[in-house]
Amino acid sequence: MIEEIAKLDTERKIGEAHAMKSYKNGKWAKQILSMRREDGLWGNFHTLSRPVPGKSYTTEQALRRLLFLGYTADDEIIQIALKRMEQCIKGERKIDAYSEKKHDWPLFEKLMLSAWLRIFDARNETALCVASEWAQVVEKAFAGGCYNREDDVAAFTQWRGRKPKSGFETGFGMFYHAALLFGVLSPKTEDLFLDYYLSKPDGMFYIYDKPLNRPPEMFASRKSSCYLAAIEVLSRYDQAKGKLRFVVDWLYANQDENGQWDFGEKAKDGIYFPLSDRWDKTARLADSTFRVRKVLSALEDSSCSGSQ
Repeated sequence: MIEEIAKLDTERKIGEAHAMKSYKNGKWAKQILSMRREDGLWGNFHTLSRPVPGKSYTTEQALRRLLFLGYTADDEIIQIALKRMEQCIKGERKIDAYSEKKHDWPLFEKLMLSAWLRIFDARNETALCVASEWAQVVEKAFAGGCYNREDDVAAFTQWRGRKPKSGFETGFGMFYHAALLFGVLSPKTEDLFLDYYLSKPDGMFYIYDKPLNRPPEMFASRKSSCYLAAIEVLSRYDQAKGKLRFVVDWLYANQDENGQWDFGEKAKDGIYFPLSDRWDKTARLADSTFRVRKVLSALEDSSCSGSQ
């Protein structure tokens, strides 16, 4: 039985590697890469207006899309973007001319760019410095055993020398906070931090707007794809396997008789799907299954992988 499981796991990894390679060389990646500017970026890094996939991309959207298509920090295309992001955090160069007046934009930009640096390179020292600063605020905000806004405000004020003035500066509800802070919190605080994200009524801002502790009832939907995107962010935390066991159960409950998953035709959004060049049922099943298997690999112990 153990040998059979090991064989299945090896076959799965080979299949995933093959799929990843084909996605990186597929038409969607080629389309995005063809739209790069001479400096190696795309449009503004971040904007409130939604770019149209295939016609325009922010750099952030292009990076997210390339991430799901299999690009990593080992790829030169990504390295160019990461270097520019790091230069911006250090104050050596602007990432673009965009800003939003309602925010302390330099602070928000550091948070945002550091989060993306850690997504591609978890050990990036520049991003870890930013993460450590935010972690000190988080530790104090949860020191009483649960999130306390007054403690959060006091910690932020002590750090920045002023009171918070916009939403991202308190509450830790964004995708960026979650993507930035894995591996830098104490075990006790990480436990509370994950519970906080899972129980927030409005989910993870920018990714999914419903409570993360209640998976969508309809699996074959764009909603489920977005839900899984938030789970993918949380899966990088040390305590994710224990906290997200219910997600594993939800995924297996929606596996078909052939051991595959299907997010459905409407999951095609130009962000998370499609991965294959086509979006017929065969390709959709392959794309959906590939993505679910990656999440399961992160959330399951290797001794359990492939056993269900």
